[in-house]
Order: sequence, then structure tokens, then C-alpha cells
Amino acid sequence: MPATQGINIEALLAHVPLFNGLEQDEIARIARGTRQINALRGDVLFHKGDVSTGFHLIVYGQIKLAFTSPQGGEKVVDIIGQGHSFGEAVMFMEKPYMVYAQALADSQLLHISKAAILDEIEKDPRLGRKMIASLSIRLHHLITDVESYSLHSGRQRIIGYLLRDHSDSGALTVTLPTNKGVIASRLNLTQEHFSRILHELSENGLIVVKGRKIAIPDVEKLRGYDL
Repeated sequence: MPATQGINIEALLAHVPLFNGLEQDEIARIARGTRQINALRGDVLFHKGDVSTGFHLIVYGQIKLAFTSPQGGEKVVDIIGQGHSFGEAVMFMEKPYMVYAQALADSQLLHISKAAILDEIEKDPRLGRKMIASLSIRLHHLITDVESYSLHSGRQRIIGYLLRDHSDSGALTVTLPTNKGVIASRLNLTQEHFSRILHELSENGLIVVKGRKIAIPDVEKLRGYDL
């Protein structure tokens, strides 16, 4: 990993939603248990089976959580971006990581130690409640993902992914956060199947693909396709 550049860890932690409402001295104590990590694209932060000593917060960049199937294929569990954290649940479970984490782009992260978090939870139960709420939201997203894989076609999964967080009608341009192979794995599709569906949607005038940018001329028309 490259040499780190000094950053104000306390200032970064103070802007993390998880730590909203904490006093400055509480933030300072957590900061003392936090270290900065700079990762180049392709660097592995931890491997499946490693023991967790805390959780990570992404200052900037993009991280992939994945595991390798017995057949040797990769299954992407999540793609995490700036301002988001990961690894909290494993930290509390006291079990080894079930996935590996790899940088999809040059990234800067903070590693917040388990000891620092447990100390603060003992002093202020509000932090524990916030972490429970955060983990509950992720569990809901996981259940939604499983439902999508089980009940929706590959075409529906891709349309849902392109229109996620977009309720407006009219035209829209979506920029894919990473390469199509990683996104296909995230949607539980092969890269070939993913590309074939994009081509079909393009042939039908529902999208225009230009590299990672996907223009959607009519959101409602795409949303109503294949229902």
C-alpha cells in the first residue's frame, strides 16, 4: 500500500452518521483507536478467514466484498463507496471474515478498532443503538437482494439496478460505479447474460450504452418493460 498522507481523523469521524451526537471527547477517544489505510486498486484489505479487529470507513474510493465459489468463480456480495462503512457485524460476532475486501479503485479508508467502539458503547449506549439500526438496514437490503434473485428475472434485476434511487420520470443518465463484470456478479448474473440484456434493452431503444454511462430516454417506459 502507498505511503499515507496526514488527514484529520477526528473531523472525518465527526461527519459519520453513526457518530452523530457524540461529544468531541468521545470522538477523540474513537480517533485514538483509528488508523488510516491507503489502498491502490487491486489491493486486498482482508481475506476470507482473517480475524476482524474492527470495521472500515471509506473516505474515498470503492471497495468490493466478495467470495470465491468452490468452482473458482467470484461472487460479489456488495460494492461500497465513499462515506459508507463495512465489517461491523463480523466485528461483533467475533468470527472470521466470510468474504474478502478488495479495492476497485485507489481508496482511502479508516480502520476503527473494535476495542475503541466497545469502550464507547459501554460509556454511551446511544452508539450501540445506532449501530444496531445501521445493521438492521443492511439486513433489510440483504433480504431485498435475496428476494430479487429468487423472484425476478435477470432483465428485471438489471432494470431495477439502473433505476434504483430514481423515482422521477423523463430522461436519466446512469454512470455504472465499476465494470460490468463486477456489477453482473453483484446481481447474481454472468457477465455474458448481463451484456446480452443490455444489448436487448439497447436494441429496443430503452437505453443507450456509452462505456459506463447509460442514458435512459424514458424512465417510465423502461420501468414498465417486462412487467
